[in-house]
Amino acid sequence: MTKRAGWFLVVAGLMSGGVAGAAQEAAKPVVLVSQLDPHALNIDDFGADEAPTVATESPVSRSLMAAQAVPAGGAVHGGFGHSWNYGVLVQGGVGLQDRTDFSFFMVGGHLGKIVTSDLGNGALKGNFEYAVEVFPLWQSYTPTFSRIKCPAGAVSAAQCSAPYNVGGKFTGASVTPIILRWNFTHGGKLMPWVQGAGGVVWTNHKYPAVGNLNASDPTQTGPASDTSVWNFTPQGGVGAHYFLRPRRSVDFAVNAVHISSASLGDKNPGVNTSVQLSVGYSWWK
Repeated sequence: MTKRAGWFLVVAGLMSGGVAGAAQEAAKPVVLVSQLDPHALNIDDFGADEAPTVATESPVSRSLMAAQAVPAGGAVHGGFGHSWNYGVLVQGGVGLQDRTDFSFFMVGGHLGKIVTSDLGNGALKGNFEYAVEVFPLWQSYTPTFSRIKCPAGAVSAAQCSAPYNVGGKFTGASVTPIILRWNFTHGGKLMPWVQGAGGVVWTNHKYPAVGNLNASDPTQTGPASDTSVWNFTPQGGVGAHYFLRPRRSVDFAVNAVHISSASLGDKNPGVNTSVQLSVGYSWWK
């Protein structure tokens, strides 16, 4: 055997021994220092070739493991694991079409529950929320005008009441017990949503006011010339939660709201369309 061949055999032996040793080490269990229980771990319980490799846990590894335990976006939006949200909001707006001289103001609260985990992919990824909103303060500001009230068959103002004012400010309360909302969860701090909803409002006077001073027009001055204190509020809108910190958001929304008594009163002039903006703050649990 030449000297060169002898050196070759020595190097090959060292290499094979190193690979085998590495494989043997890889087969051993790995125990993090933070996981060691001095009363539970006994080295004597392991065979000569089975002693565990003890690894230290760095702050970086702790952060990585914590990140793996929280779904993406979960720390911000709450996700399905934080399925309840509640908040306060202020809402106001104006009427459109023939109700441009109507305006609205209300203060209330929102309670929602996310009922699905995130569904879909891409820009449409999101979850489904069922919610309720209550406005113990609901106000509408309308024009003030004069009217008379006449008995059936009246033909002149002398047969009717003296003129009196109607309209002005209406105060009441509103509840929206059905809010079906889709939250788009593909973003970071910003979570847009779109919704459809239905509710009811009660006012301290029949809303909206109707009538005039024409005694010969029973549709405006006769016994059956009034509206209702109860009105329905079907609506739809878009909005967004902006998370200032995990599970705390500022909320913005715009809603198109229809107000109608569904003919509960003698007349149902309603408010065909109003646009209402809201600003709120929510807590997620």
